[in-house]
Amino acid sequence: MDNMSHAGALFRPIEIGSLSLANRIVMPPMTRGASPGGIPGPDVAAYYRRRAEGGVGLIVTEGTWIPHPTASNDPGVPCFYGEAALAGWAHVLSEVHAAGGKIVPQLWHIGVAPKSDVEEIYGDRTDERPDLVGPSGLASPGVQGGRAMTRQDIDEISEAYVRAAISAFEMGFDGVELHAAHGYLIDQFFWDQTNLRDDDYGGSLANRSRFALDIVRAIRARTAPDFPIILRFSQFKLQDYDARPWATPQALEAFLGDFVDAGVDIFDCSQRRFWEPMYEGSPLNLAGWTRKLSGLPSISVGSVTLSGDFMDALAHGNRDDSSGLGDLVDRLERDEFDLIAVGRALIANPDWPEKVSNGRMDTLRPFRKEMLASLD
Repeated sequence: MDNMSHAGALFRPIEIGSLSLANRIVMPPMTRGASPGGIPGPDVAAYYRRRAEGGVGLIVTEGTWIPHPTASNDPGVPCFYGEAALAGWAHVLSEVHAAGGKIVPQLWHIGVAPKSDVEEIYGDRTDERPDLVGPSGLASPGVQGGRAMTRQDIDEISEAYVRAAISAFEMGFDGVELHAAHGYLIDQFFWDQTNLRDDDYGGSLANRSRFALDIVRAIRARTAPDFPIILRFSQFKLQDYDARPWATPQALEAFLGDFVDAGVDIFDCSQRRFWEPMYEGSPLNLAGWTRKLSGLPSISVGSVTLSGDFMDALAHGNRDDSSGLGDLVDRLERDEFDLIAVGRALIANPDWPEKVSNGRMDTLRPFRKEMLASLD
């Protein structure tokens, strides 16, 4: 079997509502911090264009701040509001579309996390910072790091998400993704360890989902019926890699069903290693379970291309690897999930899809941490 046929499932086109993708490869959101003052410049536009030219089917931008003063305290992360920032994003959009690519912005509020990389979230912090807000003001279980959101906060921040999504819709982006994973604001509502509210936004699973559900419904109502909405969620948190808010398939099914009804089109299912099963007794990963239970397309995420097995499979066409290309292709061929996010390999190789599809794996560069210092 040659390398092209070995990787063939990666390059099947797919139609998801109004979204027509040339292949199954997604560039996931990766924070680069290269937008001084929150304004993406020409270098950011060129960075995304190179990935579109390299053959990525769908680009999800790095997280972008919604228009609310509590969303961020990292000035290098781009905003998705304000004349200058939106002009920068309009240039990004133009460059990606000119290269034949598809792109959606990821909308983000950090919640009770002091920095975008949550480097301070792990300690036993007990100081309460009023500039940081979350459902109960908890940075992690039992650790107070900000203040609990009032109903006014909830309404204002929900509206900020919606305004940002409307901007994306009016500018001509190919959809929008809500960052509801990894222990940031929306996920702080989901997780019963950081959401101790006793009102309509706390307690039951349905109540803990209400904040995000309200946002999804409003985006759907105020954009268009076919404007793609992607929800990124995760079991693990940056505060706790072993967290399992949806401990059973039944809990996950109830969670997903509400979002299907609200208007989500695609679930972006983040886990640390895509090859690891989510529940005992089944080989399905989080994206596999999500597709099975929701009936909607799913994106699988987690250390794709970062294992030695994967790179060996690329080079030699070995389908028997357990955490590499063979396993990934087999899962795609079985329609376990629909799309796969390739992250750091795309930082090292903007043309990763083109090289893989043409069997030029020997020219791929391994990812190195120092590559994060520039937008190549």
